[in-house]
Amino acid sequence: MTAIDPDLRAISTTCAYCGVGCGILATPDGRGGAAISGDPDHPANFGRLCSKGSALGETLGLANRLLYPMIRCRKGTMERVAWSDALDHVAHRFQHIIARDGPGSVAFYLSGQLLTEDYYVANKLMKGFIGSANVDTNSRLCMASSVAGHRRAFGADTVPGCYEDLDEADLLVLVGSNAAWCHPVLYQRMLVNKQKRGARIIVIDPRRTDTVGEDDLFLGLKPGTDTALFSGLLVYLADSGVLDRDYIELHTTGFDSAVARARNIAGSVGATALATGLSEQDVATFFQMFANTPRVVTLYSQGVNQSAQGTDKVNAILNCHLATGRIGLPGASPFSLTGQPNAMGGREVGGLANQLAAHMGFTPPDIDRVRRFWKAPRIATHEGLKAVQMFEAIARGEIRALWVMGTNPAVSLPNADGVREALKKLELFVISENVISNDTVDAGAHVLLPAQAWGEKSGTVTNSERRISRQRAFLNPPGEAKPDWWIMGEVARRLGFGAAFSFTSAADIFREHAALSAFENAGARDFDIGALQSLSDSDFDAMAPVQWPIRQGTEPQARFFAEGGFFANDFRARFIAPEIPALRTETSAARPLRLNTGRIRDQWHTMTRTGESPRLGQHLPEPFVEVHPDDAARYGVADGDFARVTTDYGQCTLRVIVSERQQRGMLFAPIHWSEANATGARVGSLVAPVTDPFSGQPENKATPASITPYEYVFRGFALSRKPLELPAHAWVARVAVNGGHGYLFADNADVAGWQSWLKSFVRNDLAEYKDFGGGVYRAASFDGDRIDTCLFIGPAHDAGDWNVVKSLFAADTLDHDQRRMLLSGKSTDGLANAGPIVCACFGVGRNTICEAIAAGARSAADIGAKLKAGTNCGSCIPELKRLVARTEANAVPPKLAAAN
Repeated sequence: MTAIDPDLRAISTTCAYCGVGCGILATPDGRGGAAISGDPDHPANFGRLCSKGSALGETLGLANRLLYPMIRCRKGTMERVAWSDALDHVAHRFQHIIARDGPGSVAFYLSGQLLTEDYYVANKLMKGFIGSANVDTNSRLCMASSVAGHRRAFGADTVPGCYEDLDEADLLVLVGSNAAWCHPVLYQRMLVNKQKRGARIIVIDPRRTDTVGEDDLFLGLKPGTDTALFSGLLVYLADSGVLDRDYIELHTTGFDSAVARARNIAGSVGATALATGLSEQDVATFFQMFANTPRVVTLYSQGVNQSAQGTDKVNAILNCHLATGRIGLPGASPFSLTGQPNAMGGREVGGLANQLAAHMGFTPPDIDRVRRFWKAPRIATHEGLKAVQMFEAIARGEIRALWVMGTNPAVSLPNADGVREALKKLELFVISENVISNDTVDAGAHVLLPAQAWGEKSGTVTNSERRISRQRAFLNPPGEAKPDWWIMGEVARRLGFGAAFSFTSAADIFREHAALSAFENAGARDFDIGALQSLSDSDFDAMAPVQWPIRQGTEPQARFFAEGGFFANDFRARFIAPEIPALRTETSAARPLRLNTGRIRDQWHTMTRTGESPRLGQHLPEPFVEVHPDDAARYGVADGDFARVTTDYGQCTLRVIVSERQQRGMLFAPIHWSEANATGARVGSLVAPVTDPFSGQPENKATPASITPYEYVFRGFALSRKPLELPAHAWVARVAVNGGHGYLFADNADVAGWQSWLKSFVRNDLAEYKDFGGGVYRAASFDGDRIDTCLFIGPAHDAGDWNVVKSLFAADTLDHDQRRMLLSGKSTDGLANAGPIVCACFGVGRNTICEAIAAGARSAADIGAKLKAGTNCGSCIPELKRLVARTEANAVPPKLAAAN
């Protein structure tokens, strides 16, 4: 394992978040933290970081860390035990259950946050030696449809292009991808291409996201109609003579049947418009732009993948690139944007239940090859259960033991309430984690194993363009935290498989992984990093980012398929004839809307890491649902109020944002909030467990839903140096703040009860303002010259200014005037209210921005020059532009503009 540099010099590593795979320079501060900056030499980002990556240094604290192994004792409580006892217990219970019920009764559920070496050991242990393929990963929720589409078309899960294509394309088509928020470093790269080379951008999405703004065309199609749009495009290409007939003839098969099916789905511009809900003019414009632009990159992400028709959507896109030969060429390829830092690395080692390692599958030759390489006579011989199926099998009692590593399925899976109940039925429930509490841990874990976190562990990850990068340790692991691969290796040894798991370092595992990729390959399989199988430990530690394949005696390969060479037996690509698109669920009088779910700009997954950063909690601090104004009026919900969103699987209570950027008939709610950080906001509990028949990926974008207003008489907030347990009757959202803990809440209980709650634990130096008749109560306790705890509650718009009081709370000392004015909840002369934060990278608030606009800033560039907002990751630039447009349109004084 990589040693910590005692001189505290910058360590080159890779970001913990999305699949862009940005290089990071982390400089430890010697106190458990680190200064974070972008690595200017890393080819994924050239020094640029997004808001989340920039704030990684704020997420390294040990609050809520799992530091020691723990086992649930007979009294029902979790108690600390020695590593040897925990490992013995896990191995013994797995052994007992397998002997009684067979290898199919146990399962692993993994994470795209794991390093490739962790993933490799997990798959080798379960598939090779336990003999079950019940190993799946949260990447099933993210990229499985792209995997299935690639394999159907190319014969392998191969991403044909690379990031340089984003610089060289003349047309960039973003499908179901809010890249401005979810992949901002790559999105900024696209904007540079637009500004310098004149590249055009098309955005295809039911929502008008922040990616829409720099586009030349926005296609707000109906949900689930992507296949119809690209089927119509294929017909148009065929009828317009834009096909590459030589490429089709030499390198593909199935073209005629694919075009015939496309004609049946959307045989003309008019038919495509009717199927997608778009105007004929917009459809015709898109078709013409695509047809007339040889250098085109089509980028697709969760809006395509997270669908019960996701694989067909992917193949409809791939068909258009194959038909024109626009694949594997500079500036011309389909490109899947990966959602997690190592979803690609997991795919390389067989992280999904329908894969074997090194991009091999469950065919007899591949099974035999991996069996001989691993010397694994018990190797699994058929596919395992995919994620949603796996948890349904747990609910039925067919899987009795589950080991979850680095993920939170009780929040992230569809029908999350059902998942939580299923977990309680397990005979053995093991979790490898770095937090002591989250929704999944709290669902009844029997064993908790402390895993190393980002900054402590060492190994490799692979990004969206097939680039392998090193994640290096720069912090000493706290407590008794261990690498995931070590934990699994110790259990394997106790199960009797020690000879096959004698790894002593991540480098050991990587060398075996590389050797397997080249084993009996000779170019037959896409994934081959055989040239790295003999790396020394020092070479592994120093390994620079490199794209695969890296075959023995050859240079790394940036692109695939420009001259054919696909990975089917006949070396040809397959055109796929998709099914006629139709959503698998139907709306009704009781569920008249469709719920779309997704991410927001500054948060990640279930906020285990990003939720620790005060900077990242400022932009959108509360769980919300976005509604079109017409739907808001129809169903009686108002902007800023609360609403209850209900589906056949659960319900959530969320803040309402009314926005014309949302499509009529659709709701949007972000996925990040859990029971650990909000009340009644686990959006996964709303999602239908409907899956794609090929990929097994769930449909997260179109669950039938209803919305009704939910009234809270009082709103408020609390701030404290220590964590608080707010009254159970309140709706609460927890927010990281500088200096302590923040809570935004709403309630219908008597205000006097809040006074009693506060006084139950705060007794000294308490200042109060009470107007119980008016429903107002404000109080603050002090520790010397700084606020220790404060509570503000009042009618909906009279609770005090959260941003002002939060700034005062962060101060080490308050002067006399600030202390005197505190309970007014208003700004003093010495503390301007910057308003809600728009630019997370530099902490620039909306009021400050609007004042700059009123003072003469007329563009995002002007604002950046004055305030730095938008000059780092650029993900706030669309909002800056909207503020400029709104302020100019209103032409009102800056104070009023800021309040709008």
